[in-house]
Amino acid sequence: MSTRTVVSVIGVLLLMAASAAASIFIYVSAVGGSGEPSATISAPTLDPATPTPDPRDAEIARLSTQVAELLAANATLSAAPDTVVTVEATPEATLESAAAPAAAQTTLYRIVPENSEVRFILTEDLRGVPTTVVGVTDQVAGDVLVDFTTPANSRVGMIRINARTLATDNNFRNGAIRERILQSIQADYEFIEFTPTAITGLPARVEVGQAVTFEITGDLKVRNIVRPVTFEATVTATADDRLEGTASTTVQRADFNLTIPNVPGVANVSEAVQLEIDFVAAKVEA
Repeated sequence: MSTRTVVSVIGVLLLMAASAAASIFIYVSAVGGSGEPSATISAPTLDPATPTPDPRDAEIARLSTQVAELLAANATLSAAPDTVVTVEATPEATLESAAAPAAAQTTLYRIVPENSEVRFILTEDLRGVPTTVVGVTDQVAGDVLVDFTTPANSRVGMIRINARTLATDNNFRNGAIRERILQSIQADYEFIEFTPTAITGLPARVEVGQAVTFEITGDLKVRNIVRPVTFEATVTATADDRLEGTASTTVQRADFNLTIPNVPGVANVSEAVQLEIDFVAAKVEA
């Protein structure tokens, strides 16, 4: 075979390879979508005028129900002279201590997407090489309401993330994530949402410049599956009008039915997935 023929064959093979690669890329893009969000990211806002739910209200309701039940039992048995039901009055001090606290002095902050980042981190073997996979997006939104004098009154609103925009360093992986794993190309599954239900570990008082570490427990929704998770968070009011914070947790893929498609060259994808957020939140002016 002449040199010219060999060169021609190599050229044809290269063209075929390039064409195949282009076809695969077009297929992945078409199936997995472009990764563009359907709309500007936003989340339900918090209303500073709405009081923070006081857990002591539940205790008052419990005591009231208990007293009512005892009074009803006493009335039923009043015809039996030998039966005595004693109802002890709840001390006024107990009820007073369970009364609602004074109105909170709160400041509302809203996450700034362009200064924030959400990540997932897992490991896999890619073509036999142990690899750390990091998917990132800045499409995150949510509110934080801070009471500096009574931190227990602070609240965190729903944190919403556009899962469709999560991107790793591999376009083929990104397409598989959007189409097969998170299924975020579907309108119903575009967003991942974390709805806080409790905040624990807050100090008695918070000041500007003070880093505060605490836990946020809530419900994490991925596609149509909701599971309780707890984030470890550290937040600092770097100025009166700015919050900076981080939070992280680890979830298991099986808990959210996140199965990895059978792809040549990919193996041993970790069951544990670390979720992280770095955020900046700006004060919302009244």
